[in-house]
Amino acid sequence: MTDAILLADIQRAIAAAPDGHEAMVETVALLRARLPHYTWAGIYVLEGDELVLGPYLGKPSPHTRIPLGRGICGAAAAERATIVVDDVHSDPRYLACSIETRSEIVVPIMTAGANSRVLGELDIDSDRPAAFGQSDRDLLEAVAALLAPRLA
Repeated sequence: MTDAILLADIQRAIAAAPDGHEAMVETVALLRARLPHYTWAGIYVLEGDELVLGPYLGKPSPHTRIPLGRGICGAAAAERATIVVDDVHSDPRYLACSIETRSEIVVPIMTAGANSRVLGELDIDSDRPAAFGQSDRDLLEAVAALLAPRLA
């Protein structure tokens, strides 16, 4: 299956969801089901100066609230930029969730326009090192753009 097909399926699911929460649930479910190297897929929502864990699939995370700027998730939100980490154990920002996790990609979900603001982020972990390439980044950034209006 191509990323274009998955993106179209996610777009339909987000559009059909009755609210932002269900849009997140459907998005996480599709990502986790269709991309086997995504061993943990979740969304954090920004509340004040903290990222709060929303829908996710994978092992339970001890990190249900992350201050902006803390960890890879907090850094991505504070920097308003996608962060890809090929080896989480060599990144001092990494907040360990699972000893099996080897790589991570975090993509901010932001409103569009000149005065954009961070609403949350997609957080994807893999048990494989260097699991995320340009196609993952492109896909997840497109998904974040689709989610933003539903979370705004």
